[in-house]
Amino acid sequence: MQITINSQFDSGNIEVVDASDPANIRLKVRKDAESDFLQWFNFSASGLSGKACTFVIENASATTYPKGWENYHVATSCDRQSWTRTVSEYNGGTLSWTVDADHDQLWFAYFAPYTTEQHADLVSAAATANGVAHEVLGLTHLGRPIDYLRVASLNDQGLAVDDSHTNASVVKPQLWIIARQHPGESMAEWFMEGFLDRLLDEDDATSHALRHLADIHVVPNMNPDGSFLGHLRTNALGVNLNREWADPSAERSPEVYFVKKRMQHTGITAALDVHGDEALPYNFIAGTEGVAEWTAARNQQLVDVKHTWSSINPDFQDRVGYPINQAGNANLTICSNQLAATFGCLAMTLEMPFKDTDNAPRPAAGWSPERSIRLGASFIDVIYLTLNDRLLSKS
Repeated sequence: MQITINSQFDSGNIEVVDASDPANIRLKVRKDAESDFLQWFNFSASGLSGKACTFVIENASATTYPKGWENYHVATSCDRQSWTRTVSEYNGGTLSWTVDADHDQLWFAYFAPYTTEQHADLVSAAATANGVAHEVLGLTHLGRPIDYLRVASLNDQGLAVDDSHTNASVVKPQLWIIARQHPGESMAEWFMEGFLDRLLDEDDATSHALRHLADIHVVPNMNPDGSFLGHLRTNALGVNLNREWADPSAERSPEVYFVKKRMQHTGITAALDVHGDEALPYNFIAGTEGVAEWTAARNQQLVDVKHTWSSINPDFQDRVGYPINQAGNANLTICSNQLAATFGCLAMTLEMPFKDTDNAPRPAAGWSPERSIRLGASFIDVIYLTLNDRLLSKS
C-alpha cells in the first residue's frame, strides 16, 4: 500500500518532497502565509501498517527557531485524542524520526493541536455557565469570530452580578487572560480549557471565592485564522499579533484592535497573556520590568505570583526565563508591555514548552495537553492566593 501524507485539514501544515520510500519520507514545513515564519507542522500519514517508516523534515535548520529542535520529540497519535512522543533526532540540518507502525494511520504534530471545533465547544460550554456573557468582539480578516467571555463576579448568594453597564465595573478589579496570539502555540488553548473548566465549576470553593472578588475577561484564542491555516506565528495577513499592541488597526490586526478596544472600556487590574516557547524546556513567566512605570510594589507582585505558582505546581518554575529588560527599554508593541504601560497594571506573559520540562520531565508524553490543562487550572489558586491581598483589595 502506498504511503499517503495529508495536511489538508484544520491546522494542517506540511509539504511532501517525496513519500515513495518508507525509509526516507522527505518533508518540508510550509511558511505562514505572507510571512517567513515557519515551524509548526501537523499532518497524517496513511499506509504505514507493518512498515518501518522514517520521516525527515528537510528544512528544519531553516525554520524560525532551529534551536527548538534540540532535545525535541514529535507529538504522535493514532486517534487524535491521546498524544505521546516519538523520539526524534536533529542533526543540525534535518529533523527525523522512525516508527514501526502497528496502525495504518498516524498523526504527527509539533504539539497536540487544538482545533477550531474544539475552540467552538470550549466557548459554547463556557457561555452556558452562570454569569458568563459571550460576545463576538469583531471578525478576523477571513471572517472568523473573535470570541470573548466576560465572567462576572458573584454576590453572597452565588448569583452573577451584572454591572457591565454601570460605573461599578470601573472600580471593581478586572482580570484579563488571553491566549494563542501565536496560533502554533496550541498548548495555550489547552491551558485555557483547564482554566475555564475550573473557574466555572460551581463546586470549586477557590473559583467561587475568586469570582466574589473580580470580573474576569477571557479570550481563549486571539488568532483563529492562523490557527485554522496551520500557521506558527501570524494571522491570515502574515501579521505577528504580538507586535501590534502599540497601534493596532481593524484592517491589519483586527484581533488586537477589537480586544484592546474592549480592554480600554473595562480597564485592567492584572493580565496574563498565554504563549509557548520553542527553545526553553520550562514553564515560566516573563514580566514587564522594562516599562518606565515599573515599581517596587509591582515587582513584589510579580515575585509573589511566580513563587506561589512554583510552590503549588512543580510543573512551573521561577529560576529560568527570558533576560530582564532595564526599566525604560520595553518593547511597547508587545502585549504585556503595552498593557503594563497603558493601565499601570501587573501584566505577565506565560511561556510553556513544546518540549518536555527539564525540571519535571515525563519523557513518554513530554509537555502535553493534560499538563497544560492542569497548569491552567492551577492558575486559579495563584490568582486567589497571590493577588487577593496585594492586587484585588481596594485598600
